[in-house]
Amino acid sequence: MRKVFAGALMLLTSLPLMAWQGDVVVETPNTQMLLTAREGGDLQQSYYGDKSATLQQLRDAGADLSFHALPAFGTVDAVHTPALQVQHFDGDLNLELQVTDYSKNDNGKAVIHTFTMKDKLLPFTVKVFYKAYKDVDVIETWTEIVHQEKKAVTLKRFDSGHLVLRQGDVWITHLHGNWAAETQVTSEPLTQGMKTIRNSDGTRNSHLDAPEILISLDGQPQELTGRTIGLALCWSGNYELRVNTISHKEHHVYAGIDPTASEYVLEPKEVFETPHVALAYSAEGMSGVSRIFHRWARTEGFLHRGMQTGDILLNSWEGIYLDITEEKIIKMMDDIAAFGGELFVMDDGWFGDKYPRKVDNSSLGDWVVDKNKLPNGIKALTDAAKQRKIKFGIWIEPEMTNTVSELYEQHPDWVLQRPGRELRQGRGGTQVVLDMTNPKVQDFVFSIVDNLMTEYPEIAYIKWDANAPIQNYGSLYLPKAKQNNLNIDYHKGLIKTLERIRAKYPDLVIQDCASGGGRANYGLLPYFDEFWVSDNTDALQRVYMQYGTSLFFPANAMACHINHCPYWNTGKRVIPVKFRCDVAMSGRLGIELQPSQMTDEERQQCTTCFADYKQLRPIVQTGDIYRLISPYDKKGVASHLFTKGNEGAVLFVYKIENFYDQPLPRIRLAGLDPGKTYTLTEKNVAVGQRPCQLNGKTFTGRFLMDVGIEVPLWEEYASRVFLIK
Repeated sequence: MRKVFAGALMLLTSLPLMAWQGDVVVETPNTQMLLTAREGGDLQQSYYGDKSATLQQLRDAGADLSFHALPAFGTVDAVHTPALQVQHFDGDLNLELQVTDYSKNDNGKAVIHTFTMKDKLLPFTVKVFYKAYKDVDVIETWTEIVHQEKKAVTLKRFDSGHLVLRQGDVWITHLHGNWAAETQVTSEPLTQGMKTIRNSDGTRNSHLDAPEILISLDGQPQELTGRTIGLALCWSGNYELRVNTISHKEHHVYAGIDPTASEYVLEPKEVFETPHVALAYSAEGMSGVSRIFHRWARTEGFLHRGMQTGDILLNSWEGIYLDITEEKIIKMMDDIAAFGGELFVMDDGWFGDKYPRKVDNSSLGDWVVDKNKLPNGIKALTDAAKQRKIKFGIWIEPEMTNTVSELYEQHPDWVLQRPGRELRQGRGGTQVVLDMTNPKVQDFVFSIVDNLMTEYPEIAYIKWDANAPIQNYGSLYLPKAKQNNLNIDYHKGLIKTLERIRAKYPDLVIQDCASGGGRANYGLLPYFDEFWVSDNTDALQRVYMQYGTSLFFPANAMACHINHCPYWNTGKRVIPVKFRCDVAMSGRLGIELQPSQMTDEERQQCTTCFADYKQLRPIVQTGDIYRLISPYDKKGVASHLFTKGNEGAVLFVYKIENFYDQPLPRIRLAGLDPGKTYTLTEKNVAVGQRPCQLNGKTFTGRFLMDVGIEVPLWEEYASRVFLIK
């Protein structure tokens, strides 16, 4: 597996060092983590930040450097909380870990530091890894646990990493939300006591709290200034992030799998690898950390798409929902082709034989074409797409089934359940989750994609959905003594399956969807090309959600679609089509409506939008982000900028509140060369209007960044997009 539970780690050019050598520097181009490892002693973590400090300077300055890098129960005192706790085969709950070895290994792209620690009494070994990248300021940390005790041990807590920060005016920024309202931003000071952020959905971990946080060391978070640390747990299942603030001393940050109902039974010689924690540090505020994470995702394999850009698409869901027919699908292909789009995706409703998918309470698992809806099959649709010079995509939900399905009738033992207890059912009153711990189920899920791609190799895109949490906690595959392994082994099985799919179909574009943004995480993103930000495509709410999502994820990972209006969840509110287009242009652009119901103005605006976006796309999707004004700042506008070297920059400005005689802030840009001269060209100009007075004007980079521009935003929900060259 790429990121979690990879078994024995394969290291290159191993260069063993003496464990008692002492101070160890884990460094990226601009940041460092300072550690101390002494043979027979504890592994200690003393500093994380820029390269302005050494351990000796910290000692001379009176800093306390005696912090456990991985605090273990039985070693730390009662004031601190452990990152690792186990119950040995004989019932002993204590761990006394001592450093026995240290190695430093260079694999070409990163240097991996490995510290081996063993318990004083029992044959229990923990390896702590720090992976420092050479071309991007990210350090990953994780652990590997193995033992040779007489019987299985129980891992009761197994955090991936622990970070110590000196107490001060330190703030935390985290993301909270719900279905259709994901990634709402909360920033608050870290006060005394324990701050816990967790998720226990089972299958999806980003709908409520998300597994990423920002820590601002210089007071209230700022976008472009201030020392800031970003942390992302690369895991797709239940997790827990904790910050323990000890009175007048320090903040202890922990990140790992949530151990609730997940105490893991580990057999002798079995290797347990915790998820990786990615850390980034920047003195350029929250946007600085975002740029580091975006570059890391694109260049180091944490986003399958990498530096590639995504196609402009039409998805059928909000246009026709489950009411799919061949005639309607082909008509929608005509529409997206006429707009200048590049891909059509047929969403839910195309499958089912004995139980046709007419409503959402049947057929999941029965991945055969409904011949009543599509009499000529999928081949007729892929041929139609080819004739229109667009690509074709399709929706599946491989990990779930309905109790009303042929799959459930044939394999009722394949669903998560507890014998003797009532089977809880989700969406439609019938949806249940398949047991991904079971190798037979893994083979079945792989076959869904494999069969589609074998029979219809023209399919260019798959939307992979997951619309159910784990409600039935039990596996008929796992033995009774290992039922607590379910939450973890489910995701091990899922990742194993995704690895098989990617090995055979590396070029297939796959969207990660989970009732919207429920799986926007770096645990699964290496196997997907993008994720669906939210089932809510209302443009005003998307300004907020896409802002929060951009804190950690790059634009080419974010699927952003133009919707119909008025929208289902906003009553009678009417948002201009230009505003809807401009908001969707901030990520991978698409459209999610029924084109036959669009007005002439909407059709013209979308055609203009698509044409202009093709010019802006390389900068937006793979450029560096500078968030200039947050929608949470209550200034009436939101603005951000993408830059990409000599290709230029793209500026987005949205008016999100409207009052008479409203003072609007001057937009000061960032990330430009102060000595160069730039020309502004307005793009996606509203139908029937001329470009604003800024169009064609030339300014120095210094003026744009130090003084700024007055962007005309007169009407309610006004917006502007500028190409800056």
